[in-house]
Amino acid sequence: MSNIIEISDLSSPDLDVFARLTETQLRNRMEPEKGIFIAESAEVIALALDAGCEPVSLLVESKHIAGQAHDIITRCKDIPVYTANNDLLAGLTGFHLNRGVLCAMRRPQLPGIEELCAEAHRVAILEGIMDSTNVGAIFRSAAALNIDAVLVTPSCCDPLCRRAVRVSMGTIFQVPWTRIGNNSSEWPQPGIKRLGQLGFKTVAMALSDTAVSIDDPQLMAEEKLAIVLGTEGDGLAACTIADCDYTACIPMSHNVDSLNVAAASAVAFWQLRFR
Repeated sequence: MSNIIEISDLSSPDLDVFARLTETQLRNRMEPEKGIFIAESAEVIALALDAGCEPVSLLVESKHIAGQAHDIITRCKDIPVYTANNDLLAGLTGFHLNRGVLCAMRRPQLPGIEELCAEAHRVAILEGIMDSTNVGAIFRSAAALNIDAVLVTPSCCDPLCRRAVRVSMGTIFQVPWTRIGNNSSEWPQPGIKRLGQLGFKTVAMALSDTAVSIDDPQLMAEEKLAIVLGTEGDGLAACTIADCDYTACIPMSHNVDSLNVAAASAVAFWQLRFR
């Protein structure tokens, strides 16, 4: 049975993971096997558990112990369940727990690129996308529109940061993902070359005079395609565009030049889905 602990001391070090550690500290880059991420809401935590993530502790509003958090608490046997009323928890975390439950979980070991892409036909590459809301939204679109895997470059936001996980509605645990390179020297040219060796053609989503439309028949007919999406504002690096097999753009009306990267990803994923 889980250990229900009524919070009496907000300064307890056991609560640091929920309130006082930064995302970088949670990630613990120096010792990734000890890294932690936070999942929020019973639905998202359930998806993380289904994916094999290991829970460490729970923070639950008192009224949800026997309610929406009950099944999660039952699944997370023998871990601490810290609880208090919403006002006290808001004083700890700095925000109201609208979804009633947070779970600290160990970061899963990421698969290798070769393993991830072995059976894939459509993968998304996220280059330098730092906005966690956009990353979460892209994962949600990837899950909905049959993207087989997501690869994030070294400069990309961590997909397991709290906001990205929340915005994704837990789909980060449904779409396989990993990092393509651990530092800037491994992307773009080495990473794109590696994708080519795995049989993928790469398409840079970018505004260019030489870009084809995303409904280009040759592009859509590629059996294995990696869709490369760039950072907010600046888009993809020029060297990335130059190294890709294709450059493609979404046709626009009313003098609109581009869409937000999350919106553009959904359009591209739908149009370029594997048929």
